[in-house]
Amino acid sequence: MMKKYVVLPIILFLLGFLCRGAMAEEILSWEDCLAEARQNHPDLISAVESVKQQKASKAITSSGLFPQIDTNLGASTAGTNTTNTTTDVTTKATTDTYTYGVSGTQLIFDGFKTLNQVKSAAENIKAAQENYRFTSSSVRLNLRTAFVNLLKAQELIKVAEEIARIRKGSLELITLRYESGLEHRGALLTAEANLAEALFELAQAKRDVGLSQRQLAKEMGRKEFQPVSVNGDFSVREESLEKPDLEMLAKNHPSLLQALAKMNAAAFEINSAYAEFAPALSGDAGANKKSSHWPPQDDNWNLGLSVTLPIFEGGLRMAQVSKARAAYNQLEADARSTGDSLVVGLEKSWVALQDAIETTGVQRKVLNAAEERSKIAEAQYSVGFITFDNWIIIENDLVSAKKAFLSAQANALLAEANWIQAKGETLEYAQ
Repeated sequence: MMKKYVVLPIILFLLGFLCRGAMAEEILSWEDCLAEARQNHPDLISAVESVKQQKASKAITSSGLFPQIDTNLGASTAGTNTTNTTTDVTTKATTDTYTYGVSGTQLIFDGFKTLNQVKSAAENIKAAQENYRFTSSSVRLNLRTAFVNLLKAQELIKVAEEIARIRKGSLELITLRYESGLEHRGALLTAEANLAEALFELAQAKRDVGLSQRQLAKEMGRKEFQPVSVNGDFSVREESLEKPDLEMLAKNHPSLLQALAKMNAAAFEINSAYAEFAPALSGDAGANKKSSHWPPQDDNWNLGLSVTLPIFEGGLRMAQVSKARAAYNQLEADARSTGDSLVVGLEKSWVALQDAIETTGVQRKVLNAAEERSKIAEAQYSVGFITFDNWIIIENDLVSAKKAFLSAQANALLAEANWIQAKGETLEYAQ
């Protein structure tokens, strides 16, 4: 019995420890998020299936260049009733027919219509592949934004707790001076309000973590939500002090390559539309056996050529050519607009990244200065060298500097993410 009483608490303790471990938040690195998004994000899955559809469309179109061979097997019976009007006698007769054989057709020439359609389909595959790259780039930006927001929300809790400690210490100091008659009631009420605001911001920061967790889970493509935390820092790695060749970056961007592929596909569609004016030549052949008994013994075969040439269809083919040419002109203009916009977007993103990096450096110095001033001002206020109004201004500057520095760090990471997306980098880009 004693052993049972000793062992049972140990078992319960171990079970409780294991349950707490199982319920602990999952800690994810940036690489973990990238790997999971590549595997599970629905937008990427959709883009992959689009590529598969275009490949299947090319295979369907290409099949027209190969022989089309069919086999047939048939059995039928037919009956007739013949009535003799003189004798009024009806005679019944049945006829059985059995057939089997093979037949085929081969396209010989159609003005290169099918060949141009195959080339157009190949360009559509390229467009779908570039669309996958563009989708991956967009998913990466959204994923990185969600990761940075959660990282910032986690850090903001620490900052908010530190600010609450500062406000609490200030309230304690002012309370002592107020009770000693050295400070007025307005200063006490201000300190209490500052502490209440700090506690509210702390609670708000904790709520923001939950929202950021859900956003990150969504961008990773998770079907079920569970609380997570992220492990990372605020270091910016894309510190390009030398401006890169923006035009070259734009030429390799997936959105431009997709637009060019669509334009090339439209060019082949124009050629295909013109091919409708050419005669179409095809050959056909077949071999069959047919008789009234099984297996059939009578041989039948055929071999021939056929030519079709449109003469008049109410302007149908001219309208098809005009439509194809207009589609090409539209896509050509779209490609040009995409290229121009990419260069401007790259310039804008690069400038924003440089500004964000420099802003972070400035805010770091502002925070260092505010911390030093706060230490000095607190000592001066405690002995009465400065007034409450002067001291509280310095304390507020410290609080603002802490928030501003964290925001500057997060903004630098977001500017880096936008720069990477502007270059067209995909989820495979691990920075």
